[in-house]
Amino acid sequence: MAVELCLLLLLLCGSTISEVQPIYKPPPGTLDFGFVPSKMYDTGAYHEPGPIGILFKIVHAFLYLVQPNSFPQDLIRKLAQQKFGNTQGDYQKPENVVLTLQAIYYEIGFIVSTALGLVFILLLPLVGLCFCMCRCCDNCGGEMHQRQKKNADCQRSCFATFLFVASLIISVGVLCAYAANQHLTNQVRGAKKLVNSNFKDLKIFLNDTPAQIDYLVSQYNTTKDKALSDLNNVGPLLGSRVQEQLGKEVRPALDAALTMAGAIRETKEALENVSVSVEVLQEGTERLHANLTDVKTHLSNTLNDSACSATQAASTCNIIRNSLNQLSIHANFSGLPGVSSQLAKVNDVLKIDLSSLVQKGYAAFNDTPDLVVNQTRNILSDIKNVLDSIGSNITTFTKTLPVQKILADLTVYLTQSEAYVQDYFPIVEQYDFYRWLGCLILCCMLVLILVFYYLGLLCGTCGYDKHASPTTRGCISNTGGNFLMAGVGFSFLFSWVLMIVVVLTFVTGGNVEKLVCEPFEDKTLFKILDTPYLLNQHWKNYLSGILFKNPDINLTFEKVYSDCKENKGIYTSLQLEHLFNINEFLNISMYTEDVALKIEHIQINLSKIILLDEIGKENLLNFSSSGIEGINFAAYLAEINKSVTKVDLLSFANDLEARADQLPKGALENALKGHANSIRMIHNQQVVPLEQAMKYVKARSTLNQSIRLLKRTSSELTVKVKNVISSVNTAQLLINNNASLVIVQETKKYMDTIVGYFEQYIEWVKESIAMEVAACKPIANVIDTAVDIFLCSYVTDSVNTFWFGLGGSSIFLIPAIIFAVKLSKYYRRMDTEDVYDDTENGNNGYHKEHLYGIHNPVFTSSVEQW
Repeated sequence: MAVELCLLLLLLCGSTISEVQPIYKPPPGTLDFGFVPSKMYDTGAYHEPGPIGILFKIVHAFLYLVQPNSFPQDLIRKLAQQKFGNTQGDYQKPENVVLTLQAIYYEIGFIVSTALGLVFILLLPLVGLCFCMCRCCDNCGGEMHQRQKKNADCQRSCFATFLFVASLIISVGVLCAYAANQHLTNQVRGAKKLVNSNFKDLKIFLNDTPAQIDYLVSQYNTTKDKALSDLNNVGPLLGSRVQEQLGKEVRPALDAALTMAGAIRETKEALENVSVSVEVLQEGTERLHANLTDVKTHLSNTLNDSACSATQAASTCNIIRNSLNQLSIHANFSGLPGVSSQLAKVNDVLKIDLSSLVQKGYAAFNDTPDLVVNQTRNILSDIKNVLDSIGSNITTFTKTLPVQKILADLTVYLTQSEAYVQDYFPIVEQYDFYRWLGCLILCCMLVLILVFYYLGLLCGTCGYDKHASPTTRGCISNTGGNFLMAGVGFSFLFSWVLMIVVVLTFVTGGNVEKLVCEPFEDKTLFKILDTPYLLNQHWKNYLSGILFKNPDINLTFEKVYSDCKENKGIYTSLQLEHLFNINEFLNISMYTEDVALKIEHIQINLSKIILLDEIGKENLLNFSSSGIEGINFAAYLAEINKSVTKVDLLSFANDLEARADQLPKGALENALKGHANSIRMIHNQQVVPLEQAMKYVKARSTLNQSIRLLKRTSSELTVKVKNVISSVNTAQLLINNNASLVIVQETKKYMDTIVGYFEQYIEWVKESIAMEVAACKPIANVIDTAVDIFLCSYVTDSVNTFWFGLGGSSIFLIPAIIFAVKLSKYYRRMDTEDVYDDTENGNNGYHKEHLYGIHNPVFTSSVEQW
């Protein structure tokens, strides 16, 4: 029934999801499905014995000495597969004889120890009987006569010490046995809590599984909501992707056109600046030219005076007359060609706002997401209907599965099992009380013997008087001796009973520890159970044969236990894919095929997008034929780079004045000096402003910059305009003719993104089913509780410690009996004693038997009888 439950739960999960392997898998946004709800299990399948654990380790070490052989896997497999006693003579078969010898070899430590125990059981009562009969015949220390010896005190002390040590060892053994007995009882009483904890975990296992399944199913809504969100945002998602791909061609073309529109405006401004700047500079240079001409005329008239004909002035006048050509302007802006025709044509071009036309192209292209939304509205509505229908199908399907009924049946079965355990647990406690009482009686047997020994040692030691003769010993000393002999008597009576219990518990507990507990701890026991054809001679794998009716499936006890120990899901642990292959139900194509087909049929028409109309293109062509490339830029730049005058007027004036000083004093000298002053005045009033005044400096700079800008703009202007128009035409052709290919590619990516959400859901469901849903930790806990904790830690360790203490005490009863018998002779009051002879020298007061020729020279202790 548990298997059916697992199958139905997985079917419930599988009915919601599917799987596909797309050619292109983009990295979709990661979905957050949260955590599968689960509760913590209460059972801690680990037992810490506490201080008594030291005794357990000592017993384990002793068992290793008794049985140092490793776990006999092969031997147990062969013994389990071998059939003994089916036919007569099976035991005489060679292979069976070999197996028997191997088993004996493995158990040789237990066999030898058991044999010694049986010898103890058989011989000690027989020895005790013979000892009693012997003492009744006044032999074996039964004669109430003690011979005096020199070392009597030393012997008495040694016997007392040895008996005390033996008694202490027996006491330690009794304490160990009692501690183990009490520990087992305490653990049995506390086992009820552990059992209840396991039942509670199993109930959690059953109750949480439906909630986990419901959670997995409910998370389909997360996937659907994310898919619907992307569908509602098809414009920003799909439209933006299409726009991004087309924008690689469109945006550079529009940017180039927009740049050209800016160049037209800059060209107009540059032409205007050239025109204005040239006028300003022409005005200044023309006025300077007129003044210089007047000065030169007046100076020439002066030099034509008759005074210059004199011998002393002729050469000087000639020099001055030859330098008059330098009095002229150098930069002549009046001869520069005008730009009015080019400016007029550019103004005609600017009557059409090319920037506005380009911006319209931008706006049309940026409306791509809205076009996608408008043209996919009907298809997206159909896709949403498909997703809603999937959710409806999931809900309908889940209602048809009898999961709750199966869970209810299992819960009832578990409740009945728990009630059964609860009903019988008092009986278990009652029988454990009987066991505890029986073990306590066994311990009390040893305690009784120890009481006699300790009382005997106490009374004998305290009541012993070394000056008293054996026949005159005190009552306390005599009582001590009697106690010792009572201890000996009870030792003979109880020892064989104790050893019987020790042998039985030793053989049972020791073999359980070596053959069950140790191999369970290292999982060797599971390897034995997983042996092919062991539990069923026709099945290779027993567990898969039971669960799946297919013994060829490699499902092992060890693997199931290990997986459950790691708290993996029951689907993974039991390999339920052989009964219910979840991948067949997690086939995404069964749910996304319709979605993919509808997405693939999306048709988006972008032909309405006009990047630049014919007016704009014609406007660009008109700009290219505006004639700015025909401007004589070299002439402008040459004039701009010239100085204002051919000669520095200040230098010329100074030189003129110096030469005037070379002339004879008179009107000619004064006239030349007056002309020099006029030249200085022209320099200060006209040349300096032309060189330094902001108006002229700015005009000169603006003219320089504008001419250079026009020169750059006009460079291959026709080619540049053609390239811009070609780029725009290419981008327009891409939108009109090749956009469908881009749309198909981006639509495929968009579809894969939507499908990717379902794939994430699938992988999450698979991982959750494998690791979290119906995690089978409680099953491993039940096994650990039954075997590792209850059988091994509670019962076996306690039983082994009990027989270890009881057996050690029983063995040390033998030396205790010997020392007690020997020691009692020194404490008990004797009937006869050796007689002292003080008159005989050299005998230390003792009679020598050979001197008197008598066999046993004893006399009555009563003086009156003499």
